[in-house]
Amino acid sequence: MARLPRLFIKGCPQHLIQRGNNRQAIFFSDEDYTVYLAKLKDFSKQYEVSVHAYVLMTNHVHLLVSTEHEGAISKMMQSIGRYYVLYINKNYQRTGSLWEGRYRSTIVDSDNYLLTVMRYIEMNPVRAGMVEHPAEYPWSSYQANGVGKVIELLTPHERYIKLGESNTKRLQRYVRLFDDYLSDNTIELIRTATNKAWVLGSERFKREIETQVNRRIEPANRGGDRKSEKFREQAKNQTL
Repeated sequence: MARLPRLFIKGCPQHLIQRGNNRQAIFFSDEDYTVYLAKLKDFSKQYEVSVHAYVLMTNHVHLLVSTEHEGAISKMMQSIGRYYVLYINKNYQRTGSLWEGRYRSTIVDSDNYLLTVMRYIEMNPVRAGMVEHPAEYPWSSYQANGVGKVIELLTPHERYIKLGESNTKRLQRYVRLFDDYLSDNTIELIRTATNKAWVLGSERFKREIETQVNRRIEPANRGGDRKSEKFREQAKNQTL
């Protein structure tokens, strides 16, 4: 099946995931995590991509980013991917591919899903059984968004800033969001949208995106949409 073209809407957040080849490890020491984050900072600035959230897991990476420039995210990911492969191969005397393939991505409805996706990203180490609370994991944006540590790589999204009139209030309200775990349905919705390159958002948001791009933004209904004008016209023609 041919891959769908990547969606881009100026300034609209995107959730990205990139996995290690055959889901094998891509980080082997603390230094590796540090190098990746340093280069992510460099290349995000170079291509003018804002990073709002991230988590570096043993064998994959999640990012929540936005940009005003079409193609900038792809250039950033290509640049960091190439640099990091050379770094790993040199330091661990290995050859060959490190990444599974191109990164997966979805456009995110910031009004309805941005904070949910941030929680999804930063709760990864908890779901994986690595820690009991996201604050215990050092390689995640929760260190800034929930703990208050200054991380120059990050640019707070407007939706996050609106959580409170002061940094203290924002931190408190953000932390309280983690009192409730994400439902299995929500987790599956985010995973599917990202892996399949669908749009993650409300029905209204999806229709707005659909008017701007020339491709599917969600799975087609099996048997057709019986409420659509196109389906009714097809059914009429079949009975003639």
